Amino acid sequence: MPRENPLRAKLAGMSEPVLLCYCCCPDAASARALAEALVGERLAACVSHLPGVRSTYRWQGEVTSDSEELLLIKTTAGRFDTLKARLLQLHPYELPELIAVPVTHGHDAYLDWVRANAAG
Repeated sequence: MPRENPLRAKLAGMSEPVLLCYCCCPDAASARALAEALVGERLAACVSHLPGVRSTYRWQGEVTSDSEELLLIKTTAGRFDTLKARLLQLHPYELPELIAVPVTHGHDAYLDWVRANAAG
């Protein structure tokens, strides 16, 4: 049986799709706790916090608005399912927002850094 070429394995990992995930939290404390868990567990390479987001949405038949903190979570497609499970476990909302958008263009060195730091 041929041995796997380590360089080929590394290059294959570098082509893994990177995702930018959006998730709103009710406050800075829950956003910080979630971000630290995701990065600490290598489910995300980086999580950026955007405070002061105002969300208007329909919930239980009513239109409501709340102040939230938006998280921009940088991860890979291969880590998404595990990240999703962990986020759903930790998030204080009954129905947390989690939207993943594939990154089709970006700074290659940064995208490689995301792949390396969200590796399981």
